[in-house]
Amino acid sequence: MSNDPLLQPYKLKHLTLRNRIMITSHEPAYPEDGLPKGRYRAYHVERAKAGVALTMTAGSAAVSRDSPPVFNNILAWKDEVVGWMKQLVDECHDHGAAVMIQLTHLGRRTRWDKGDWLPVIAPSHEREAAHRAFPKRIEEWDMTRVIRDFADAAERMKAAGVDGIELEAYGHLLEQFWSPLTNDLEAPYGGSLDNRLRFTFDVLRGIRDRCGPDFIVGLRYTGDQDLPGGMGKAEGLEVSQKLKDSGLVDFLNVVRGHIDTDPGLTDLIPIQGMRSAPHLDFAGEIRAATGFPTFHAARIPDVATARHAIASGKLDMVGMTRAHMADPHLVRKIVEGREDDIRPCVGANYCLDRIYQGGLAFCLHNAATGREETLPHSIPAATARKRITIVGAGPAGMEAARVAAERGHAVTVFEAADQPGGQIRLTAQDERRREMISIIRWRQEQCDKLGVEFRFNTYAEAADVLATDPDAVIIATGGLPHTEVLAEGNDLVHSAWDILSGDVKPGRNVLIYDDAGDHAGLQAADMISATGAGVEIVTPDRSFAPEVMAMNLVPYMRNLQGRDTTFTVTWRLDRVTRDGNRLRATLGSDYGAASRDRLVDQVIVNHGTRPLDELYFTLKPISSNLGEVDYTALTSGAPQAVLRNPEGRFSLFRIGDAVSARNTHAAIHDALRLVKDL
Repeated sequence: MSNDPLLQPYKLKHLTLRNRIMITSHEPAYPEDGLPKGRYRAYHVERAKAGVALTMTAGSAAVSRDSPPVFNNILAWKDEVVGWMKQLVDECHDHGAAVMIQLTHLGRRTRWDKGDWLPVIAPSHEREAAHRAFPKRIEEWDMTRVIRDFADAAERMKAAGVDGIELEAYGHLLEQFWSPLTNDLEAPYGGSLDNRLRFTFDVLRGIRDRCGPDFIVGLRYTGDQDLPGGMGKAEGLEVSQKLKDSGLVDFLNVVRGHIDTDPGLTDLIPIQGMRSAPHLDFAGEIRAATGFPTFHAARIPDVATARHAIASGKLDMVGMTRAHMADPHLVRKIVEGREDDIRPCVGANYCLDRIYQGGLAFCLHNAATGREETLPHSIPAATARKRITIVGAGPAGMEAARVAAERGHAVTVFEAADQPGGQIRLTAQDERRREMISIIRWRQEQCDKLGVEFRFNTYAEAADVLATDPDAVIIATGGLPHTEVLAEGNDLVHSAWDILSGDVKPGRNVLIYDDAGDHAGLQAADMISATGAGVEIVTPDRSFAPEVMAMNLVPYMRNLQGRDTTFTVTWRLDRVTRDGNRLRATLGSDYGAASRDRLVDQVIVNHGTRPLDELYFTLKPISSNLGEVDYTALTSGAPQAVLRNPEGRFSLFRIGDAVSARNTHAAIHDALRLVKDL
């Protein structure tokens, strides 16, 4: 038996969990037709195989038709969900993991124009800022119906064999009853705290009446909304005690904060640059006050923090949800004494930000997460050892090197700089985003263990590549900023990279023309405005920085709004000319003939990158595939077998920004799905 606190079993009612690490309820938006089919099942089974004690499925599985998901959630009101959930549960059980599911009614945290276009309901007419729907004030028959829907959904889950359920309260209908900000009902469901809790206890009793006293039922809730006029810490502690004393709940899964706005959501589920485990001590206070089984998750990204949470008695089960998206084999590596090999969560929040924009949850630097049916988390060995030469040591090149070496190949990497990183090294110059360098550092450490040969300070020419006698060559040279987008004055502007790298000193009155809408533009604005300079960010889009999603936008806005910063949308930079010792920036519009001028002393253009592809085109004529990629094979997980030039000495591929300007995840995805079969 290990003496590691994280590896001790935990008994919850009749259920014995094999260790103290869990994946909390979250919705990666993988359902098909509202059901947890193949992709969903494969995602959870991968983590069950690797040793997690408890995987909680389906953040916000909807119990009612008038709780339509605003992204792709499980529809727990469908009878068909039982069979699909049973398959998932049975497979996870086969690997020793317990499975629970989170059930909810969203209340006002949705939209009326989703699903069946039914009115949104809440205990007041107050709308939620994030989803903007004005709700219908709930009636008695609505409450009766929703209580029945919760019981029906719980019964379906029990039939599917889940080990328990968790009701979602915070931000959703249950908590909307709790908070004075969202409940203006008269008694018996409004007014005093007991009245505001009445609906929740009615729901819990309905579930108990249907599923019996032995079925495990927990509640995920906020013990402190941290919101003026809302439910504060003192009332939250009282709620916690009342939940325990009710005898209707078996565990508490506590958070702190509110999620009705993007800033609130980001404080509750922090991202990179924000404090790790900010609510852990608060969760420990709840556990100490109630003496009740307490679970918690909120940016606990590393094993040391998780171990402290258990060893110090703050928690009974620690949630490492985003950490398991980065590395589903986290628990196995702890058990095997390989903690140094755990792929770190860097807090980039690509996973959550994508689902809130209607996409699937993908990890920024683990492209196999959510693609378990076609991409491996453990790279299989090749049948024959090959010589693989890679040019470029950014995220694409480093992933290609790691995967090729895991396959057992002899790998040589050329890199023009004196260290790996590419664009990520620029990003990590910002203290708030310094964790991004772990994307590179982890791969460097893995490559070093696997014997990859790096040749730094080498601008590779064709002769250098050919001297390695390669069987395959991968061009991962990335790109360089493209700023020649103006009708006049391209020679008078600088790129966002010039600012991020420190090659150009920030001006005092700066116009940033952001036509890419990604992190580089906002990061440059952040760095320039921090000097006290005045900054205007101009974009032709109807919103600024559309590629920087909701939760990642929050830290930028908190910095920029406190400085001399202006945001100007729907205007395009046409030209820049000299005006004395200043620059005249002329703005035009896609909407008509309007024009405006700005007098500034510096213009920064962020317009993405153009590929550094000269070496690729030099090598292309002597390659066996002439650079061609079989997209059918690539997207289905099959090997590349294109042969266009039988005299070719090697196969040739290019990946990442050496193809076109995209993002870090795309670069790593390119590398993994190509190289896993080389």
